[in-house]
Amino acid sequence: MFIDLLIKIKNAQKAHKEVIKVHHINFDFNVAELLAKNSYLESVTKKGRMPKRVMELKLKYDQNGRGVINGIKILSKPSRRLYGSYKDFWPVKQGYGIAAVSTPQGVMTTKEARKMKLGGQLLFEIW
Repeated sequence: MFIDLLIKIKNAQKAHKEVIKVHHINFDFNVAELLAKNSYLESVTKKGRMPKRVMELKLKYDQNGRGVINGIKILSKPSRRLYGSYKDFWPVKQGYGIAAVSTPQGVMTTKEARKMKLGGQLLFEIW
C-alpha cells in the first residue's frame, strides 16, 4: 500500500538515511517514480527478481542536510476513499507542493490530471 511507502520514506528522511529498500509493488513503484519525477526522491530502481524483488529509493536532501519532504497528508485511506473531478483539484500549499491522483491513465499529479481533464482517486499531498 502506498501509505506504508510514504511513511517509510518520511521516517528514513528523519533518520538521515541515504538509501532505503522496500518491497516491490507495481502501484508503489508508480508512486515512487512520481515522487522522483517531482524532485522528492533522487532515484528509484528495481533490484532482484521475483518473488524477492525490492525497490531501492535514494532519498534527497538540501544543502543544509535537511530532507526535501516537509510534510505528507494522506487523503484516501482504506476506510475512506476520496474521489474528485479534475475541476475539483486545488493547489497544495499555494503551489509549493503536489497532490497525487490515481486516474485511468495511471498515477499523476493533480496538475497533470487537470491538463488531461481526468478525475480519479486522490491519494496524498506532499510538500
